[in-house]
Formats: sequence, C-alpha cells, structure tokens
Amino acid sequence: MSGPTSPVLPEPYGGTNGKGLAGRLRSRPLLRRPRLLAGILLATTLVTTTLVGARMAHNFQRDLPEFTAEDLASILPMPVNLDGLLAGLPFSLTLLTILLAHELGHYFACVYYRIQATPPYFIPAPSLVGTFGAFIRIRSPIYSRRALFDIGVAGPLAGFLVLLPAMAIGMAFSKVVPGAAERGELMFGTPLLQWVVQSLLFPGAAAGDIYLHPMARAAWVGLLATALNLLPIGQLDGGHILYAMAGRWHKWLSRLFVAALIPLGFIYSYSWLVWAAFLLLFGMRHPVICDVTPLGAGRRKLAWLAWAVFLLSFTPAPVRLLDGF
Repeated sequence: MSGPTSPVLPEPYGGTNGKGLAGRLRSRPLLRRPRLLAGILLATTLVTTTLVGARMAHNFQRDLPEFTAEDLASILPMPVNLDGLLAGLPFSLTLLTILLAHELGHYFACVYYRIQATPPYFIPAPSLVGTFGAFIRIRSPIYSRRALFDIGVAGPLAGFLVLLPAMAIGMAFSKVVPGAAERGELMFGTPLLQWVVQSLLFPGAAAGDIYLHPMARAAWVGLLATALNLLPIGQLDGGHILYAMAGRWHKWLSRLFVAALIPLGFIYSYSWLVWAAFLLLFGMRHPVICDVTPLGAGRRKLAWLAWAVFLLSFTPAPVRLLDGF
C-alpha cells in the first residue's frame, strides 16, 4: 500500500545500465509501455479490492464480523450478483483513490524536478484488502536534498489529505454494534485520527463497539499505509525525509528506529518483528546525495507536519488475532 503500505517501498534511485535481468525485463513489450502496464494493474486491483469490499459490505449489512474464518479461508469470495459486486465499490474506490493520491504526490514532485519516474503501479493480491499497495519507480538520480525531501514528503501528505474526508464520511455511515471488535478472528487497532473522529460522531461509545463502514475501513488501511511509509527508516518515505534532514546520521538513526520496532513486536504484535527483519535486511541502504544546501525553514515545518501525520496514523497493534498474535 502506500508505503509497506502494502505498505509501498520506494525503489532505489537511479537507473540500470540495461544489462542483466533488469535489462531483459525492460526489453519485454509490456514493460516498455509503462502506462499500459499501469492501467492493467489498476484495473486488476480494482477487481480484487471490489471483491473484498463486496464481502465487507455483505458482513456490514448483517452485523457479521468483518472477516470470518470463511473469509480467511477464501480471501476473495465472489459475490452472487451484480448488486453484491457494486456494493464493494465504496471500499475499493476509496482505497484506490487514497493510494493513487499518495503515489501521484511522489510522481508530480518528480515531474516538477524533471526526474524520470514511472506512473503508479498497483499490486493486486489475494490479501485481506485485495492489494499490496502501489509504487512508482524513479528512473534517474536525485542530486538535491530539497528534491529528495519534496518527493518523499509529497506522497504521505497527498494521501492523508484524501483520506481525511474519507474517514469522516465513512465514520458517519458506521454504526454501534456492541462487542463488534471481538466477533471475528481479527482485532484492528484504532489510530489517533480514527479515535478523534469517532469520539466526535459517537460520543460515549466504546471503540470496540463501533463497526466501521467499508469506506471507513478503506481510510483505516490508508492510515496504516501512511504510518508504515513514514517510519524514519531506510528508503521509506520517512527515511527520505530523515536523510534530507540528518544526512550522514541517517544510517545510524535508521538502525535505531528499526531496533525500536522490536519491543513493539513483543508487547503488541509479532508482525513488527517481521517488519524489523525485513527492513534490516532489505530497506536500510540509501543512495548518497552530495548536497549541503540547507532545507530552509519552510521544509522543516513540513517535516514536523509529516511527523504529526505519522502520529495521527500510527497504532502499535494495527491487526492481530484474538489469540494475541
């Protein structure tokens, strides 16, 4: 998702010399037409997320758990009729719009700095939300700290601006169902933004009694993708922001933040241990940018805004099984 998103993991900067596996892949006709490939992936992801959304809508209308054992055994259950399929659109269109806004934020920042980048590629998947997120591939080097910062911060802020009204509207369509959070096999965390919105719309109701409408659940997924991408680690969006601000301290600070995920894994959810291992093995390296130009006061304020967005989006236990995993 937009960030390991999915979260969406940004690609390494700079192109390849056309040799080896990368060169052979780019020689294939479909990969030489990135817009066509992007369109096919988007259409496929629309189908997979709509199927998931249809199941969510079916369960929501009947006050069933969002995800039952049957759903987990068959990730993409086919709706029985067209109306059932169309009922999945509020989830799928909301989620894809949030992810698309995130990636277009990166893309148009690249366009502004005349940096070559592909259009957004979505990743359809048989997952609980129907996708593993989206990404763009940056095909030319970035030489400026300011450009790196702007490209890194543009995605999360753009996605967050889109998910704000989605969360508000989706929460307005949500309902109070006593014990809703404990009816299925999965328990979902409550990010700070969701807590604020539901406190305004459902004053006095316990968080575990609020059954999220599929549109609100799509905004929740957007919050999760935003929080993961804003982790100040490696080549995540938060890592780019950190590198632009801290330069040579980026490597050590990234390791420190990866280490901070380990206690989260033991206290809240073992999934953080998986993320820590993955990021430590594959996400720590960052291309060197030899530029000492100050970011300026405006960008430093944007950095603080990005950290505020991170706090509003983050939850220490995003998803866990009721048995505690």
